[in-house]
Amino acid sequence: MQSLRDIRKRIRAVESTRQITKTMEMVAAARLRKAQQQIESFRPYAKKMQEMLAHLSEASGAVEHPYFEQREGNKVALVVVSSDRGLCGSYNSNIFRRANLWVADHPDLDVGLILVGKKAINFYKRRDYKILGSYRDFDGKFDIGKVRQITNDLSEMFIAGDVDRIVFIYTAFLSTANFKITEMQFLPIRAEFEEAVEKEEYSAAKEYIFEPDPETIFKQLLPSYALVLVQMAIADAIASEHGTRMLAMGSATKNAGEMIDQLTLQRNKARQASITSELLEIVSGAEALNK
Repeated sequence: MQSLRDIRKRIRAVESTRQITKTMEMVAAARLRKAQQQIESFRPYAKKMQEMLAHLSEASGAVEHPYFEQREGNKVALVVVSSDRGLCGSYNSNIFRRANLWVADHPDLDVGLILVGKKAINFYKRRDYKILGSYRDFDGKFDIGKVRQITNDLSEMFIAGDVDRIVFIYTAFLSTANFKITEMQFLPIRAEFEEAVEKEEYSAAKEYIFEPDPETIFKQLLPSYALVLVQMAIADAIASEHGTRMLAMGSATKNAGEMIDQLTLQRNKARQASITSELLEIVSGAEALNK
């Protein structure tokens, strides 16, 4: 059995750890609320943007734009969105597992990785994968400047013909305790608009007057729509990161509390054993003196 002093040291250490994990849980919860508000403000805009472009697509007919170009090549850029910091449970490992499976399931493709987040950079730089680019230092905060840079770099890469397709793998935020790893084709985006036009709510049942012509409006709005797609993916990933960190730190806090209870019980048993031993020594000494 451990000594009473060792048990007390362990209790103090676990109590200190519990304070840290509890604080991290509270910070993650506060950041999650802010991230949720950002997603809730982004989603109606993204939906309305898609609806409007779907109407324009119907009105203008076949629209020629580099973002719609379907190519026969096999060069694919896979954008893996991770976190910059750890202590968020299996958030990053699940993303890496999904990305690795995606690459393994497409052996006929020439896949290059574009890494978002320090964890993805540190994970893949030690492995045999082709890395096309990397972005870091989000630190769990939505930065529109970095998002715009990612969007511009990816768009230029696609338009220049360096890649034939760009796919995102990120964690979508569904609710506080529900997250889903999602695959999204970023470019080309023709398939997404074909699906949107087929939906009843996007059918252009009314006549519209466009100034200037629909094709010109369409081409001006597409870069903004591309930005919205990346913006939603990064915002979802950040909210999911905070949600998984909050759950992980909450679980760690609970486990620390259970460990403290067990150690407290051990401490009480050790104190009782020590007191009993001292009493036996006193009684034995008294009996020896009486003899």
